[in-house]
Amino acid sequence: MQALSLIVAHADDRVIGLNNQLPWHLPEDLKRFKQLTMGHHIIMGRKTYVSLGRLLPGRTTVIVTRDVHFSVEGAKIAHSLPQALAECAGDEEPFLIGGAEMYAQGLPYVTRLYLTRVHTQVAGDAFFPELDKAQWQLVEAHEKTSANGLRYSDCVFQRQPA
Repeated sequence: MQALSLIVAHADDRVIGLNNQLPWHLPEDLKRFKQLTMGHHIIMGRKTYVSLGRLLPGRTTVIVTRDVHFSVEGAKIAHSLPQALAECAGDEEPFLIGGAEMYAQGLPYVTRLYLTRVHTQVAGDAFFPELDKAQWQLVEAHEKTSANGLRYSDCVFQRQPA
């Protein structure tokens, strides 16, 4: 099985979005996202792609959709997460970047989790799944405050062997 990393920012109550948008503005997290994913495959659901409105430069985009007629010039289209992973062959660290449904489907495949925990509670309609803490070891954590005063933690978790 190919390794898969997951990258997500969520509020303390696991909110990741509202109306297909991030519910906060955290430029430092966007910079971290770009730095980590640049040069890699990024896997996302169709709704996440639509909310972005474009392909992200410097990365190979794999969009997962049930719609067999969906196409995006310059992107790879998959109809399941295993098919999306197959599209990432040769990439030592492909990233699952969202949204909520893809995170829920993908979590069993994930070996490394890059989490930005935004220390706030916000209204939301999309949530990150609850993690089984026994399966994950925190390997890195940095408490920070953004230029706009928002407190957050950059964390890296590694899945523990079964």
